[in-house]
Amino acid sequence: MFTLRPSEERGHFDFGWLDTRHSFSFGDYHDPAHMGFHSLRVINEDVIQPGQGFGTHPHRDMEILTWVLSGALQHQDSLGHAGIIRPGEAQRMSAGMGIRHSEFNASAETPVHLLQIWLSPNQMGVEPDYEQVAFPDEALKNRLTVVASPDGRECSASWHQDAILSIGRLDAGTILQAELAPKRHAWIQVARGEVRLESEAGRPPLKAGDGVAIQLEYALHIHALSDSEILLFDLP
Repeated sequence: MFTLRPSEERGHFDFGWLDTRHSFSFGDYHDPAHMGFHSLRVINEDVIQPGQGFGTHPHRDMEILTWVLSGALQHQDSLGHAGIIRPGEAQRMSAGMGIRHSEFNASAETPVHLLQIWLSPNQMGVEPDYEQVAFPDEALKNRLTVVASPDGRECSASWHQDAILSIGRLDAGTILQAELAPKRHAWIQVARGEVRLESEAGRPPLKAGDGVAIQLEYALHIHALSDSEILLFDLP
């Protein structure tokens, strides 16, 4: 069963310095029909203007992953971590008992375009933690690469949830197959491009910003109709 979350139906705010779209309820956007999907709580697509960003603010008991699509994002937190996140790098932050951080566009000239993902943890009150993992272009090309997992498999980031995030950058015409175990659920988020799920051949393709919730399916066939980037969440 596939349930589409169209890009144009997401929550949308344009503050000038920040253009943000929310797949699920977040901040001032509240939609009781879209409060998350299983442990997946937030998918925000943000475009932050040069030199702008989020000042220091707190988080608690949430697994947060940032994936930059273009540009560069500067991070600093209360654990003493500071660095810049670029395309192909996954930043995972376990807020746990509490952490404060800031996020700013690292460029004075170019916007930064990113996805920020929150998962509800399977353990509360853990020690806050931070991790940044780089994935070379060839590791993401025309395949689904594990970027985050509960056990850090395949050199991925590790988080406190039985969820696997895989990301692929697909050339037009590429077809990928992914398997889902029984009693698992999936969410596909199209970051850019256009793809079709082969079992949905009679429906319009998924475009950038679209998401789809997948339940009671055990095999996915993903066909890139143009050069695309997709995120696949395998969820308990």
